[in-house]
Amino acid sequence: MQPPHVGHGVGVAPATVPVPAAVSAPPVHTAAPVQTAAATAVQPAAAPHAPSRTSGQPGGQPAVQPRTRRLSAAPAAEPAWGEPRRPRTARGRSRNEVGWVKAHGGAGVTSLVEVLGGVDVGARWPDPARGEPRRVVLVGRTSARGLRSVSQALGSLHDGRAPQGLELLAVVLVADAPGRLPLGLLRRVRVLRSAARVQRVPWIPAWRTGGNPKMLPRQFDRLAELVGSELYAEGAAS
Repeated sequence: MQPPHVGHGVGVAPATVPVPAAVSAPPVHTAAPVQTAAATAVQPAAAPHAPSRTSGQPGGQPAVQPRTRRLSAAPAAEPAWGEPRRPRTARGRSRNEVGWVKAHGGAGVTSLVEVLGGVDVGARWPDPARGEPRRVVLVGRTSARGLRSVSQALGSLHDGRAPQGLELLAVVLVADAPGRLPLGLLRRVRVLRSAARVQRVPWIPAWRTGGNPKMLPRQFDRLAELVGSELYAEGAAS
């Protein structure tokens, strides 16, 4: 099909072609220049400024520094056998007065001294040359630790590692609990009996609560006769 012929007398305006709007290109981010190790020297951190003594106080007065609490020193541990805190002379009314020697801490010497009198020497053998008692009684509990400590103390006495002139009257074993002793502990007591005279003191409930027994067990009669003292209790031995 032939297109229509356009004559020269008719003016035809040319078709307008729409021009597309300019497309904005996305911004291009340029990477920061990488510095070499030589160019980037590590700068030392600036030292913190010491707080001013007058900062925070009106009129330039010195700032109050907070007080630091000092922790109290830990309580001194119970000295081991033969290692007293300080060698202190334990003198009684006479050299013939009985000295009570504890084989370990908590042996019951304090309670025995209150009932029978005498001098609490501590965890060591006294020295008669310094005016301390020469007649001594070794005290320990019937627990495994107590019997072991008694054995060590007797060993030092028999090996000559104790002062000269001591007379061991007896070993007093204070019950560490009510009831009978287990067989293993009884065997240890028999071994001690072969080395020294042993006197046993039964369990006394009043001593556990810090009181004084109204009636003492009959074992105290023999013990008082042995150390040559009188009973200082509220009642006679039962």
